[in-house]
Amino acid sequence: MQKKPSNHSVMATWLGVTLLLMQSLVHAETETLERIEWKKAPIRLELVVGQEQRIEFPAAVKVGVPASVQGVLRTQSVNGMVYLLAHTSFGSNRLMVRELDSGRIYLFDVTATEDGGSDHPIQIYVTGEQGSEKDQATGVHEPEQDRPDFIQLTRFAVQQLYAQARLVKDQPGIVRVPVSRDPVDLYHGAVVEGVPLVAWRAKGLYITAVKLTNRTEQALTLDPRNLRGTWLTATFQHHRLFPKGDEADTTAVYLISARPFGVSH
Repeated sequence: MQKKPSNHSVMATWLGVTLLLMQSLVHAETETLERIEWKKAPIRLELVVGQEQRIEFPAAVKVGVPASVQGVLRTQSVNGMVYLLAHTSFGSNRLMVRELDSGRIYLFDVTATEDGGSDHPIQIYVTGEQGSEKDQATGVHEPEQDRPDFIQLTRFAVQQLYAQARLVKDQPGIVRVPVSRDPVDLYHGAVVEGVPLVAWRAKGLYITAVKLTNRTEQALTLDPRNLRGTWLTATFQHHRLFPKGDEADTTAVYLISARPFGVSH
């Protein structure tokens, strides 16, 4: 990694990250995202037969499938993402989706048709609630932390890597998650080695810091559009890599995704 900066440089870096985020957004998916607020009333969902429907929840969930559609509806749940695929048409059936940590229950009235509905990805969100159904049942209320936005999450990762130990603070709702340290082919069109360093999860988002090293004799200007994978944002610590062997031939990129790094890249 490049030489560790002074406190002044760290502060400048944090401010720079905010600006860089505005310039380095990577919209890896061009689909229209439909956001639906959970208001404790069943959500109507019409699937298109043969087309997978992706639904994002605020946290990891488990899906309860009625016996009547277990043979015709495939369900997969991975890190807060649910994938539904109808193999044939069927009438309205109620699916119950439960958050593993909070116990909150979501209800969906699901149908499947050959030519109706939409397969746009869906994001479920909750607002104005002081606690989960589980909390209300037990009388214990634990206010939910708001999910950090992309800028806050990237700033947190920069602090973790570059700030002095006494300045580094944990942030509620952001937890470290394992990530393989094996090199990955992350950058199109140039010999750049990518090595994941550390990753965190925050309310259904993942951020991974990856070390990038130039393995060529030529200087390289980094372009987020050349990154392989499915990323919500990508922010480079430095936008230029010097030739191999120079002390500035290495930098870091901070990648935010809806799924873990190993799946997204």
